[in-house]
Amino acid sequence: MARVLIALVIVVVAAGVAYVVQRRRVPDAPTQRRYHVPEQLDRSDFARPDAPWLVAVFTSQTCDMCAQVAGKAAVLESDDVAVQTLEFTQRRDLHERYRIDAVPTLLIVDAIGVTRHSFLGPMTATDLWAAVAEAREPGSTPDSCADHAH
Repeated sequence: MARVLIALVIVVVAAGVAYVVQRRRVPDAPTQRRYHVPEQLDRSDFARPDAPWLVAVFTSQTCDMCAQVAGKAAVLESDDVAVQTLEFTQRRDLHERYRIDAVPTLLIVDAIGVTRHSFLGPMTATDLWAAVAEAREPGSTPDSCADHAH
């Protein structure tokens, strides 16, 4: 009988300790995935490598927002700015080479291939145009627009 009583006391103490430890335990913060944005591109991989600027838009057919982002970028096409949309199934090689793991991803890249600005996901046309203007001519964006820079 004494052994049963000792075992019961041990079980009650262990349960009490487990309860206190469980209540004091802080839950783990949810993990935050970071998407990869390439810092440098090989301009020869893209249309018009001789253009001073490249706007590369990485998209997917399964992405509803991608067509809107590509449309906003398309109007930037000029002698100085090459715009290229790279849909995943058609240019999987470049998505993999530059480790694009989220679409839409838009990159504003200079003549030597350095990413000067990027957007992950949707953006307003105004923010996109301001980013291109700022990349092409630093200091050209009004201070109120600088709050939206990425």
